[in-house]
Amino acid sequence: MYRYETHLHTVESSACGVTPGKEYPAIFKARGYDGIFITDHFFHGNTRPARDLPWPDYVAGYMKGYEEAKKAGDEIGFKVFFGIEENFEGDEYLIYGVGKDFLLAHPEIPRWTREEMLAAVHGAGGAVMQAHPFRDRFYISRIHLLLDGVDGIEGINTANTANDNLAALCYAEKFGLQILAGSDTHDKARISDMNGGILYDKPLESPEDFAERLLRKESPKVFYPASLFEGMGGVRIRLPAEIRRNGAWEELSHEEIETWILAADAAAGGAEAQPAGIAEKILRRIGAVD
Repeated sequence: MYRYETHLHTVESSACGVTPGKEYPAIFKARGYDGIFITDHFFHGNTRPARDLPWPDYVAGYMKGYEEAKKAGDEIGFKVFFGIEENFEGDEYLIYGVGKDFLLAHPEIPRWTREEMLAAVHGAGGAVMQAHPFRDRFYISRIHLLLDGVDGIEGINTANTANDNLAALCYAEKFGLQILAGSDTHDKARISDMNGGILYDKPLESPEDFAERLLRKESPKVFYPASLFEGMGGVRIRLPAEIRRNGAWEELSHEEIETWILAADAAAGGAEAQPAGIAEKILRRIGAVD
């Protein structure tokens, strides 16, 4: 199986990044990966280049982390692919299959709605996966689940809590969503056996190849540390939530979310009906692990 990191940030292009892009390829190659996606924070997220730059200059600044990583990867025969992470109101999206030319062609991106983002990316042949959909952080006031139009979710994000990840997996199972796993790494010091990622039995040739597979529902397998859900007492949702489905945003009650979790719990059954067992059963049912 071919192993890939799907969610990675650099110091050049993400304001919260710590590690230069050029340092990642050798580290991941030594750990047995076959490629990485650089997914720096874009215009509405924690981006590094100044937002008041002329658009071509902003895009050039944004590309630096990826370009440094790609150059280093090419030198050692390691694949480095381009991706994007964009933010709206604390809900973030991983975008694959579009590149620099796409960004330059759309200087109106700062004014896009979520729906306009989906339409433009899909029109260009790209794919959109909602990142860590149940993330609970001090700067997030509400969970926004964009069910309409997304190509799946990041079901495992090893920089987030077990609670957030299990809620995401229950959501994926409820609505039949394909999932990704990734590490959301910002600092090379946090690259370890605790990271997650994806697996394919055929190598990825390009970001466009990956997007095409996601659009065709050729979902990857995922890997993550076995200890991720250990010691967890069950899912708890604190923030208010809303979901876009059937063409409109609607309030999503904690009671409805609880039904997804209870259904997953019941389906896991017996002695395995605890967080680690529930997660494994969900992943097996949706074909995300062997």
